[in-house]
Amino acid sequence: MYPRKSVINPRQSIFNMEEKVSEILENILGLLGLEGSFEVEEKEDAVFVSIDAVDPGVLIGRGGETLASLQLIMNLIVSRQMLEDKQKRVIVDVSSWRKSKEDELSSKAAGWAETVIETGEPMELMPMPAWQRRIVHLAIEQTPGVRSESIGEEPERRLVISPDTDESSPDKKQAA
Repeated sequence: MYPRKSVINPRQSIFNMEEKVSEILENILGLLGLEGSFEVEEKEDAVFVSIDAVDPGVLIGRGGETLASLQLIMNLIVSRQMLEDKQKRVIVDVSSWRKSKEDELSSKAAGWAETVIETGEPMELMPMPAWQRRIVHLAIEQTPGVRSESIGEEPERRLVISPDTDESSPDKKQAA
């Protein structure tokens, strides 16, 4: 059984997103028979779930595919069980894998941007999931002299980082 640690805001109603997410996650993880614990924290823009598992690879999967699926399932269930005005996006991390990946992508994005600025040539990246493209877009958005855009169709959707010929443009990126 997964013990849960919820950080509950006393201003919220008894039946809130945090409690619902904890209940759903406890059921899913219990059915999978995995050992570990989780913590759920509701913030203004999303509900963050941090899972510490004995065997995190089972929940992360190859390239984070299982983690992405778990997050999708959580969001689908929450959207069907909560009132619309109480819904928030659920973001799941397992053994800090997502956080590490976000840090790694931000760091790589800075290097890619530097290469594009130095060469003046666009750089097309390998296909990656939407949440990873978003991290790169956000990093590129903070770098003067370059812009990014997503091209292609899933599952081959990828980013192109290009020199920004119009740096004064307010819209430096397109949505992932």
